Amino acid sequence: MPLQNRVTPDGSIVAIAARGTVMGNRGGAIHQPDRTLGKRRWASRQWICCRLEFNGRRRALMQPGRYTELFFLDEATALAAGHRPCGECRRQDFLWFATLWAQTKGLAGRAMAEDMDAVLQEERLTPERAKRTYYASLDTLPGGTFIRWQGAPHLVLASWLLPWDFAGYGTPIERPSAATVEVLTPPSIVAVLSAGFCPSLHPTAHVVD
Repeated sequence: MPLQNRVTPDGSIVAIAARGTVMGNRGGAIHQPDRTLGKRRWASRQWICCRLEFNGRRRALMQPGRYTELFFLDEATALAAGHRPCGECRRQDFLWFATLWAQTKGLAGRAMAEDMDAVLQEERLTPERAKRTYYASLDTLPGGTFIRWQGAPHLVLASWLLPWDFAGYGTPIERPSAATVEVLTPPSIVAVLSAGFCPSLHPTAHVVD
């Protein structure tokens, strides 16, 4: 039976066999001794996305007392769920992300991880601990952003919307103009994407412009 460790663009954690191209965690262990999840969905505000492989490290998933390994279709999915690049296994991406974050906030230098995590905690969750979304003009959203379109998550990419699935992206549809849409990716991350951050995408994210 698949473990409950696969994350959707709206931040839900589900059990499904597909694994994806990006790993991550939510600041510690949220699984129980039998490797199932209880009510908790995060251990701290440090929600990160990581490489699948780093320095040859290998271990069984969901070990007692260790952080809960989570998996995403790709980095754009992880960003939509409210995760940021890991400062260890993805050091250069983290520095790039943190520098652009500071620029979008009008700050000098590079943002600190704990400061970004505090902002993201507010932007990804409502007081009731549900996914926080907001509405924006589709024309203003950069590539790499996730929206909810016709009831399902779609990736914004160039002049297209790509329907998301656990196995990859479906057939692109033309990006509608002058539409107001529900945005899944937190606003501070959307700003970083607008500033030039390019998340890794699943190989099925193909469009023809």
